[in-house]
Amino acid sequence: MSRFEFIAPCHFGLESVLKREITDLGYEIVQAEDGRITFAGDETAFCRGNIFLRTTERILLKVDKFKAETFEELFENTKEIPWENYIPPNGKFWVAKATSIKSKLFSPSDIQSIMKKAIVERLKKVYKIEWFPEDGNEYPIRVTFMKDEITIGIDTSGESLHRRGYRKLASKAPITETLAAALIMLTPWKRDRILIDPFCGSGTIPIEAAMIGANIAPGMNRSFLAEHWTELIPKKAWYQAIEEANDVMLHDIDMSIQGYDMDGEIIKAARQNAALAEVEQYIHFQQRPVKELSHSKKYGFIITNPPYGERLEEKAALPALYKEIGQAFNALDSWSYFIITSYEDAQKYIGRKADKNRKIYNGMLKTYFYQYMGPKPPKRLDMDSK
Repeated sequence: MSRFEFIAPCHFGLESVLKREITDLGYEIVQAEDGRITFAGDETAFCRGNIFLRTTERILLKVDKFKAETFEELFENTKEIPWENYIPPNGKFWVAKATSIKSKLFSPSDIQSIMKKAIVERLKKVYKIEWFPEDGNEYPIRVTFMKDEITIGIDTSGESLHRRGYRKLASKAPITETLAAALIMLTPWKRDRILIDPFCGSGTIPIEAAMIGANIAPGMNRSFLAEHWTELIPKKAWYQAIEEANDVMLHDIDMSIQGYDMDGEIIKAARQNAALAEVEQYIHFQQRPVKELSHSKKYGFIITNPPYGERLEEKAALPALYKEIGQAFNALDSWSYFIITSYEDAQKYIGRKADKNRKIYNGMLKTYFYQYMGPKPPKRLDMDSK
């Protein structure tokens, strides 16, 4: 079997979660860097990486890595890459995204233009044609410059992997599916424990939790660009990955997951999204403000993404809101709580310092994942008494 290297980007601060996912799939970690993990695998990794990984934004097929301080070096080194191993004569190819950090070459548009010309020159010579129809499958190229070193990859996913296909309706400031999954995986929550999201919005955290609990692969119900790259990946590899996803899915399991929000319309949207994700049977959604948060069971988990107050008119309401959150937590004093927010005074108004605080970048926004650990329930306690 052929050996390939892949690049899996993720939110800054969540590299350890993605690394564990990749290792659990059986692939070798090549390098872990800020915001991305490089791993090695055979052709099954194209398929299984896209279908099974919950916390990466996309899977890139790594093509090359080299140093370039001038546009001439960039052109010549790009031209040396055996692009014919990846792109057929009728393939549609372009440099879809270029980023540059602390590098002499910093203009994305110039980087994109020069690399496209270099690839064309290479393929013209190999295929002995002067004009490329580009009417075949797509091969979008993504490049990153870091301290004058460029890493080149071809996007195998297409649309970002956070788009699972179930979220047709979203709240005003939704958390992405990949981030929601990573937050859940940073906690000790398991499917036999109660989980509540009191600011569930369109239901992303409860839905991702239900998918994790039922072992539903996040990419089962969507398509990927690399599905059509039959010159690199046999079709049967995709069929086998989907078959594996169906085989490992759990059925007839008990889970107690609840999502609350004070907006009745968004609760309706959450129910519809859960139905599209085929996990509606595991989640109870209800219109309820956080001050009415309560539960009869002694042990459970809260994982939530409350308002950050990014707009000035909203910031004034945050102290009162986070005081309500703290009061609700106090009423469930044997539960564990996990909150992601960019509000730096969150702990002050909650009234308790978090046991752990993890910094995570949600795009360019610095957020904090505050973790309040409750006591572990007795080992023999069954789900009904939690």
